[in-house]
Amino acid sequence: MTSEPAQHPFLKMANVNVALGDRNVLHDINLTIQTGEHVAILGANGCGKSTLIRTMTCELYPAIPGLDQPRPEVSLFGHSRWDLTELRKHFGVVSDSHPGLYSTSRAPDTAGSSTGRTTGLNAVIAGFFSASTLWPNLIVTDEMRQRATEALERIHASHLINHLVGEMSAGEKRRILIARALAHRPQQLLLDEPSNALDLAAQRDLRESLRGLIADGVGLILVTHHLNDIPPEIERVILMQKGRIVADGPREQLLTAPVLSDLLGTEVRIGEQDGWLHSW
Repeated sequence: MTSEPAQHPFLKMANVNVALGDRNVLHDINLTIQTGEHVAILGANGCGKSTLIRTMTCELYPAIPGLDQPRPEVSLFGHSRWDLTELRKHFGVVSDSHPGLYSTSRAPDTAGSSTGRTTGLNAVIAGFFSASTLWPNLIVTDEMRQRATEALERIHASHLINHLVGEMSAGEKRRILIARALAHRPQQLLLDEPSNALDLAAQRDLRESLRGLIADGVGLILVTHHLNDIPPEIERVILMQKGRIVADGPREQLLTAPVLSDLLGTEVRIGEQDGWLHSW
């Protein structure tokens, strides 16, 4: 790449429709996210969030338009084509649906498996190779070890350096996934449903870590259907429904009971404590 990614918006989508099989899943998506911007994307299950993520990460591509339709555009940091190894240096993704590129293997984390015998530090280092563990043929540099250690420190997970992944809790494994993404020192980080399967203590720890990343200047895209996942520092909210972006604006305008009740098709009540919102 000849130009610095920070000189361009992180993401630009225009006239994007995405089909899975014979069914359109995303409809007329027009979206720009600046590099370093903090954004939350909300919607009910099945609204198209996962398909939007897969389009952002170059796993899916826009449908070919008809002759009378505008040409779609998807660009990341100003480029429509990326070598995925190069992209990982600028854009980190933490998503259970993308194990091959951006997260650890979904193989069982038993003590007898290769993943289960991997320490936290080695699991993060393996992320440089998009691998689940450090296989013997991989050449690890001192810089990789340093970056992996720094990434674990950054999310207050240094205590996991020598712990086995197979013995970690769900919350600890989620921290390892985030550290794998951060080891490349990306400018933008995407987290997909980050609090899933976490208990209340792990959720609290994770959310405080996210606030720390925002304070450090990492751009954060948070995809969720849980209102209490959203740090107070996130000021822009995008709402999705039936494969479309139905609202895009300030949190104080969109994270309200009437708006979310309409979006989710059920009565939503909202409370607030120390800047965090919660719903029931």
